[in-house]
Amino acid sequence: MKKKRSKEKKNKTAERCLAAAVILLILSGGMMILSAWKPAFAEWYAETVYPVLVSSVGRWMGRFPFSVSEICIYLIIFGLGLSIILASVRIIRRKEKAGHVLFRWFSGVMLTVSILAFLYTAGCGINYRRESFSMKEGIITWRYTSEDLKQVCIWLTDEVNDLASLVDRDQDQILSLESPEQDGAVEAMERLSEEYPSLKGYYPRPKQLILSEVLSYQGLTGIYLPFTIEANYNGDMTSYNKPFTACHELSHLRGFMEEREANFIAFLACIGSDRIDFQYSGYLSGWVYCMNALYRADYDSWAEVRVMLDPLAEVDLAANNAFWDRYEGPIERAADRVNDTYLKANGQADGVQSYDRMVDLIVAYYGNRGK
Repeated sequence: MKKKRSKEKKNKTAERCLAAAVILLILSGGMMILSAWKPAFAEWYAETVYPVLVSSVGRWMGRFPFSVSEICIYLIIFGLGLSIILASVRIIRRKEKAGHVLFRWFSGVMLTVSILAFLYTAGCGINYRRESFSMKEGIITWRYTSEDLKQVCIWLTDEVNDLASLVDRDQDQILSLESPEQDGAVEAMERLSEEYPSLKGYYPRPKQLILSEVLSYQGLTGIYLPFTIEANYNGDMTSYNKPFTACHELSHLRGFMEEREANFIAFLACIGSDRIDFQYSGYLSGWVYCMNALYRADYDSWAEVRVMLDPLAEVDLAANNAFWDRYEGPIERAADRVNDTYLKANGQADGVQSYDRMVDLIVAYYGNRGK
């Protein structure tokens, strides 16, 4: 009798878990639909509710020196594998009916999925439908010519060249950051918020992933994990990428999820920093994006500007290319397709190409300088 009551109790618990999962999924789906149907709701959420999450959950998670989300993801994967093994053993040994075992296993999985879906919705999903940073701050882009883009590339080249010999370098002449990028990124974002009010708020320190190779194989420099409101980046990549990427991921904690916007905010934060290595990171990252755009628009102009770059900067670019070349393969291509689908599903029609759209904003910024 005791075993029977125990099994009945387990089944009832599983039913409650499944019911809770359904409620959370409906709630998450409802908020996502509402934010897409009524952008005003997304804007209200991004300006009132989300900042509270950042200053509470984000602040608490920031106390940990490691990415809490990363550890939780590994534990979930381990738990899923273990649950499959245990369920299989119970079925094979016929300790319980297979249907009951599978129902309890399924209810547990669904509850986990629903909790993650709700945390995703609350941590970033709704924010995809808010007003963009450029619209909020009155930064207007326009249709520019290849000559306009060429002038921007020349400006960026000059800035990179001026800084290339001023930053610290290792024995291989590769950029060596003067101090940890985490604190520098927070300071840069806080400094930028003095000029752009929509960026004001609390910024927790960005964190390197413990297993940064996970990002390297996916071709990713960083990732914002909404489950614990944490900005994470690839700690293995070339140094010049780190300040720019850390600021990019922190921009998501202000509710700006568009990748081109996050890139542009990172550019502004870095070039406005009081640290020379951050300025160098910002200008060189902007240079790469703008030069790639010029290459597609006007090859002759690109070739003319390309030879102007300082040899020291060439060392950083070569080291960066060598790093990513090691991880090219089917995993990186598959991750790129998944990321492309994810971005398009969240209203960014250009998919992974949206990262490159920061060029439009840099051109607008260059054109508005001094006005």
